Amino acid sequence: MKFNPIIEVIDDNLYIPEVRQWSEEKYRLLGAYCDIFTTSMKSKWSKLVYIDLFAGAGYSKIKDTGKIVKSSSLIALSLPNTFSHYIFCEQDPKRFLALKTRIERDFPDKNVKLIHGDSNNLIHEVKNAIPKYSKESTVLSFCFVDPYSLNLDFQTLKILSQNYNIDFLVLLALAMDANRNMDIYLREESERIAKFIDNDRWREDYEKSKNKSIIHFLGSKYDSNMSNLGYKEPAQKQEIRSNVKNLPLYHLAFYSKHGLGNEFWNKIKVYSNNQYSLPF
Repeated sequence: MKFNPIIEVIDDNLYIPEVRQWSEEKYRLLGAYCDIFTTSMKSKWSKLVYIDLFAGAGYSKIKDTGKIVKSSSLIALSLPNTFSHYIFCEQDPKRFLALKTRIERDFPDKNVKLIHGDSNNLIHEVKNAIPKYSKESTVLSFCFVDPYSLNLDFQTLKILSQNYNIDFLVLLALAMDANRNMDIYLREESERIAKFIDNDRWREDYEKSKNKSIIHFLGSKYDSNMSNLGYKEPAQKQEIRSNVKNLPLYHLAFYSKHGLGNEFWNKIKVYSNNQYSLPF
């Protein structure tokens, strides 16, 4: 692999959120896919668009080691073959300001659209920022979705994908959130899982599938929803585990409407340190 997505940087006195060491695995997979995506597609499409719905601050500090590295948004900006357009959405004010400052300082020549707010609420603004497709100007997009929990409405991806060529890499917080907080989500007043899988009757469906864990239940429902949007079943979900007790945390799920996308994803998984996968 020519491009190393784990890019160490020095403290620039801007806000830097802390993450755990396993986040490097996520950055490695994301960066490897972006690299093969832009390298292979640059001559086939007029415009390549990178979308990050939870864009972060641009830098992350690895709590376990103290190392500071570029996070998803700045990894995508640092590719040898860059995207032609970038769309970043971030809700947290400290993260947004840090990201904006770093982009203006280090990537002033890049075509970047910054959107401050919750991507669930601002998805139409995100979508409107994607260049329009025409016979003279073809557009292919890749969207990274990295929520901290199940705070991602499925309607968000549904709206974004309509009438656009977009591949998705989605962090599904099935173990670190759904499994741990199931007692909360089962309460009638909680709408979190209903929005996550776009199903108000999910409790009834879950009761009928008691032979399955909540992780498998939600993973299957998500795949089914994406399939209904025209996306192929992902070849595999990459499971990310903690480096302390080897506990499952979340899955990175790749979705594409084209076989070539899944082919790319399978190729880059060899760069993962942990070869865990969980087919649903």
